[in-house]
Amino acid sequence: MRIAVAGGTGTVGGPTVDAVRAAGHEPVVLARSAGVDLMSGKGLDAALDGVHAVIDTANVTTLSADVATEFFTTATGNLIAAAGRAGVGHFVLLSIVGVDRIPYDYYAGKVAQERVVESSAVPWTILRATQFHEFAGQLYDRAKLGPLHIAPRARVQPVASAEVGARLAALAAAAAQGRTDDFAGPREERLDEMVRAYARHLGNRGWVPSISLPGPQMKGMRAGDALPRPGAALGTETFASWLARQPGKA
Repeated sequence: MRIAVAGGTGTVGGPTVDAVRAAGHEPVVLARSAGVDLMSGKGLDAALDGVHAVIDTANVTTLSADVATEFFTTATGNLIAAAGRAGVGHFVLLSIVGVDRIPYDYYAGKVAQERVVESSAVPWTILRATQFHEFAGQLYDRAKLGPLHIAPRARVQPVASAEVGARLAALAAAAAQGRTDDFAGPREERLDEMVRAYARHLGNRGWVPSISLPGPQMKGMRAGDALPRPGAALGTETFASWLARQPGKA
């Protein structure tokens, strides 16, 4: 089976390509580096020739609802239209747990993206996953007060990106399910403790204070709105196990 992966060079797209290959299928990477532009549609028709399923993991980094909505609706709209022209039998979208519960600008774009897929004639599956283990490192790099790293308070149930990739690959090879069960890590964690553990792993022994950051995203996450719904499918790798495998202090 030929399975195309949009965003196949990203944090979860790369592991998804690996999982597709490990399952005995032929991955097709849809990325600018492979001559495919989701926003313009350039290269899509040729890339999807003979493809049986498409997995959409493409992403944009923004805090603007307008930018997120424009990217996700245009890129996914072009991708799913090309999938229809190519006779692709299954379209799988990676989304985020809590996008319909947390009034956050980036999430507005993901909700709009889900609607594009749901209105498509191509059989589809939407998988909402929780934050990846890499989220702790992203916050460590970005959440600062001057030179001081801070640890935002939140309730999370992080999952390994490799396990998300394997889940997406398995879903793509099966029949369309519509909105499938949420996918999360094996247990709930405190985000501030994750960030501090990441800091220590890098050799930072300084003060990394816990902070309740303002804004709808972090407020919703502190309230548990980013946790999976009952009946979610769970991965197996804990944050601690994942962190132990990452490069640390030399």
